Amino acid sequence: MLIKEYHILLPMSLEEYQVAQLYMIQKKSREESSGEGSGVEILANRPYSDGPGGSGQYTHKIYHVGSHIPSWFRALLPKAALQVEEESWNAYPYTRTRYTCPFVEKFSIEIETYYRPDAGQQTNIFNLSAAEKRQRIL
Repeated sequence: MLIKEYHILLPMSLEEYQVAQLYMIQKKSREESSGEGSGVEILANRPYSDGPGGSGQYTHKIYHVGSHIPSWFRALLPKAALQVEEESWNAYPYTRTRYTCPFVEKFSIEIETYYRPDAGQQTNIFNLSAAEKRQRIL
């Protein structure tokens, strides 16, 4: 497992960023949902409790990415290779997102995010073990 950690300073408050983030996710989903072989399919969008980060909103989406691939290459690929699945647990200021592709079953990317008003000064925000901290790339 590869662990990379980034500290990104936000030029706004956490509350302002949350509104901006929700707006841009909705806007980008709408923009990507035009044309054949493209779009965002929402399979689930529901509240959860007692999950990652406590209580929040769970979403499960399928991104149809065929329109972003050259047609000659798209013709060679099976339909499963033209989809990316996203599962997300948003308990702002904590989120966990997992991306998978049905075509490549054993590969996934998980992204955990904490939004904190501390200018990135926390040294172990994810409570990593000593072994995980040695693997971490900052």
